[in-house]
Amino acid sequence: MKIVACFKASPDAQDIQTLPDRTLNLERAASKIGTYDLNAIEAARQLADATGGTVVGLSAGGAALSNAKLTKDALSRGLDELVAVVDEALVSAEGYQTAQVLAGAVRDLGDVDLVLCGAGSSDVYAQQVGNQLGTILGWATLNGVDAISVEGDHLVVERPLEDAVQVVEVALPAVLSLTSGINTPRIAGMKDILAAGKKPVRTLDAPALAPASATLVSQLAPEQVERRHIILEGSPADAAAELATYLKAL
Repeated sequence: MKIVACFKASPDAQDIQTLPDRTLNLERAASKIGTYDLNAIEAARQLADATGGTVVGLSAGGAALSNAKLTKDALSRGLDELVAVVDEALVSAEGYQTAQVLAGAVRDLGDVDLVLCGAGSSDVYAQQVGNQLGTILGWATLNGVDAISVEGDHLVVERPLEDAVQVVEVALPAVLSLTSGINTPRIAGMKDILAAGKKPVRTLDAPALAPASATLVSQLAPEQVERRHIILEGSPADAAAELATYLKAL
């Protein structure tokens, strides 16, 4: 089985600065693999180990994808090789444009059985790229996947619903977007990190971007609200009742 694990180089949240006008300053923010994308890489590795398959990491973005530290981090977590579509225009690309670029790369790879995506990117978290990618490819597409098993020539996946678990048989090829609860991503050991330096990395030029399907109007940090410093005293029952009164009034 040939599995593609998609990931995005996202700004490290702890390095993002919020300016007085609530805009975000990303100049000092280092790029890292998106938190939810680590689940996709781990799931791909587990499925490849179970089926004797291979895992190709695939990402589309700007110069951050040429960073040796980020590349080695991705490869050390279970990828057999890495393919990066690099163009600065992709830094500001919206979901549909990104999905178009990823679809072209998947077709170029050839003989791909399964594409795995995280629940959403760590920065925008629109949760759209996986669904759009599957639609563009014309493959079976599901999101919210919480478990995957291989049954012969198809997959059986589980999707948690509000009061039930949906079990679906999925024909291959397919594109699945995973929940963060599907696994616990591995932490690379020294052996994995050293081996990562010997794995193949391929860079592709980005095609002309498709017209955007959405436009970013603004991106602002939440408005800060001054704390009221209200202290509730009395018995636990009285304090709980008074707290409920305050919350209802908000």
